Amino acid sequence: MSMGRLPSNSQRERALPPEAWRPVATLVRLAVRPLDHFFRIEAASGIVLLVSAAVALFWANSPWAASYRALWHTHVGFHIGALAFENTLEWLVNDVLMAVFFFVVGMEIRKEAHDGELSEWRRAVLPALAAVGGMLVPAALYMAAVTSNAARPGWGIPMATDIAFAVGVLTLLGARVPPALRTLLLALAVIDDLGAILVIAIFYSSGIAWSGLAIAALGLLLIVLMRAIGIRSFAAYVPPAALAWAGTYASGIHPTIAGVAVGLLTPVQAWVGASGFVDEARSQAQHVSEELASEKPESALVGALNRVTFASREAVSPAQLLIDSLHPWVAFLIMPLFALANAGVDVRGLKLGGAAGEVSLAIMLALILGKPLGVMIVSFIALRLRVAILPEGLAFKHVAVLGVVAGIGFTMSLFIAQLGFADATLLAAAKLAVLVASATAMLLGLVLGRVLLSAPRSAIEAHSSAIQTH
Repeated sequence: MSMGRLPSNSQRERALPPEAWRPVATLVRLAVRPLDHFFRIEAASGIVLLVSAAVALFWANSPWAASYRALWHTHVGFHIGALAFENTLEWLVNDVLMAVFFFVVGMEIRKEAHDGELSEWRRAVLPALAAVGGMLVPAALYMAAVTSNAARPGWGIPMATDIAFAVGVLTLLGARVPPALRTLLLALAVIDDLGAILVIAIFYSSGIAWSGLAIAALGLLLIVLMRAIGIRSFAAYVPPAALAWAGTYASGIHPTIAGVAVGLLTPVQAWVGASGFVDEARSQAQHVSEELASEKPESALVGALNRVTFASREAVSPAQLLIDSLHPWVAFLIMPLFALANAGVDVRGLKLGGAAGEVSLAIMLALILGKPLGVMIVSFIALRLRVAILPEGLAFKHVAVLGVVAGIGFTMSLFIAQLGFADATLLAAAKLAVLVASATAMLLGLVLGRVLLSAPRSAIEAHSSAIQTH
């Protein structure tokens, strides 16, 4: 490899930077390679979630169940002089780490509304109406199925769709699923999440303490002012975001709502853009090549690299950069931790009579039956009235599969169950119902997808069929 020329991909596999120790570097590369391949699989997040939920269920029903409960009730916190704060590990996952999850959701909603599937009303109408139907019908079916007042707070549990599992099911169906169906699912799930967020903020928050709300508003106002000034450092926004979280927590509204609010305020427009980055990179490359003959070429190179680094950072929007950076952490750490902390239902001795039985039955009916009915009925009406149009390449059978897959609740459903039921028996019944209903919806989605959807024939198969016909 000659000096001054970048190594090719194959050469880069073998090459090492100066001062690197080959045995250690090779060992690390061998360990990371399968993980890197795994994280590139579209359904990997769903697989990790499934494993986490299975581990939680096994652990909570094993001889070591006491250690499962003890782990999540372990107190964590800090003490600085007279200032002290302490809470459980379960709270840390559900109220703090999940705020990061909701922050990413907020950015995705903002981005989709700016330049995605929700940016044009013609494309947004169908998923929007389907999502509304997929929220209202399950909630109504739940309320119709329960008679006990103690069971009524669970009406919001079957309203949301778990995008990781839903995408996983579509991925398992392979070529049977056209790209337009995945796009439609993403748009529906984004609106679904927005609806669930509004439900949590309005119906699943305790009495509002206005002083806390004022603190949260101050944190959000600081973010708006910093954005107006033109501050681009992500680290600078952490203190006001933390202030917004603390104020929301103190107000009685669930603190994850602060994550959504900050996400919605994150800029979705690039400063330099792709063409600006290309122009800057070319300009700096030319500048460095001219300075190579000078006495201090490295100083010129450092300045050029700084400008190119700035251009590369500003080539895409802050929202896109943060989504790309945080999504692996959310998908492969935060959500699995949430599943591990909340899916551990001890079914031994769980009695599903009375209100607990109503809760479990109503959730399963709402997710397995209510979700598909809501999505399909509203979509059918919208299409017949020509209020909405199907994306090119899709038929109503694709909407039917989408409706069944939308019945996979899991993450958001477990989250709302945690907020809705303080009674341990009702909470356990709700969690178990969510797990059973989501697993059933997954299986039904796979079966229905294989029955209704056909894989596109290859050009060779089509040609052979035409010859046989003639």
